[in-house]
Amino acid sequence: MTSRHAVAALLLALAAAPAAAQGPQPAPIAETELVRRLTVALDSLAALEQFSGVVALAQRDRRVFARAYGMADREARRPNDIETGFNLGSINKVFTQIAIRQLAAAGRLSVDSALATYWPDYPNPDVARRVSVQQLLQHRSGIGGNIFAAPPGGRRSDVRHNRDFVQLFAREPLQFEPGARQQYSNAGYVVLGQLVERLSGEDYYDYVRRHIYEPAGMARTAAHAVDSLPPNTAIGYTRGGGDAGAGAGLRRNTETLPGRGSAAGGGYSTAQDLLRFVRALAAGRVPSGPPPGVGVAGGAPGINAILEGDLPGGYDLVVLANLDPPAAERVARMVRTWLNAND
Repeated sequence: MTSRHAVAALLLALAAAPAAAQGPQPAPIAETELVRRLTVALDSLAALEQFSGVVALAQRDRRVFARAYGMADREARRPNDIETGFNLGSINKVFTQIAIRQLAAAGRLSVDSALATYWPDYPNPDVARRVSVQQLLQHRSGIGGNIFAAPPGGRRSDVRHNRDFVQLFAREPLQFEPGARQQYSNAGYVVLGQLVERLSGEDYYDYVRRHIYEPAGMARTAAHAVDSLPPNTAIGYTRGGGDAGAGAGLRRNTETLPGRGSAAGGGYSTAQDLLRFVRALAAGRVPSGPPPGVGVAGGAPGINAILEGDLPGGYDLVVLANLDPPAAERVARMVRTWLNAND
């Protein structure tokens, strides 16, 4: 597949059901040394144009490190700052999973039931009868399809709501027998988003705002239309998967984006909002949320985002980049290595 369609989105630690949180392990590195290494590494990566974005590290409610690098809009020469919003890619899947878990806790659904139980007129009845909600959550449904395509006779920008994505894949046959294996499925999470609407009676985007973002204090988190982004939002820049040198061949990723993100990804947030989310999980302010040790990532052309909570030493880390993967993944990997070192 091309780089446009082979989206580098990875859920690092998103369990099917929240597990009991464990206390943070002590970090084997002094905080002053951790900050020094992070500063040196990021200065070097930014100078090589291998990182553009925001890195925020906190220990519970105490900010340890927060710096911005590079340009939010290269053409306008507008720099990133620590309050800049970034496309999250597949990090939005954690919010969709929480929404489904909330509805299950309220008795609106059973995750072991078939999709047809709650969506009897799903466009592919055979799929709806054979696939369970749990299999959708666990990427074991067999539902595939390209949610990055344009709708028939239209353009990517015409996809303006989660429901618009369904027509891109719903009538396709299953890729494998449900439950037979695990295979990452953006389409499956689009289906889950529509279940949230059907069972809650609320628009998907309104539901996650009211039941997740607002309880967590995430005022800058939403699925914005790409042609009406709010001020101080980063534009993504991609090299298109080529081997161009640092700083060469960068172009806006606008043509790869839908008109609006979905329940599978593509919403926007800030580093500070994501840190608020982790602290809200720790405080139990988000019903049916995962433990504060959640680790989740998202990536696509011009997009790379990492959220990792409850790392050794009690640190929470957010890395948001408006460049191709592994711009953020590389930084998070370094921090994890330092915090997990044994010497």
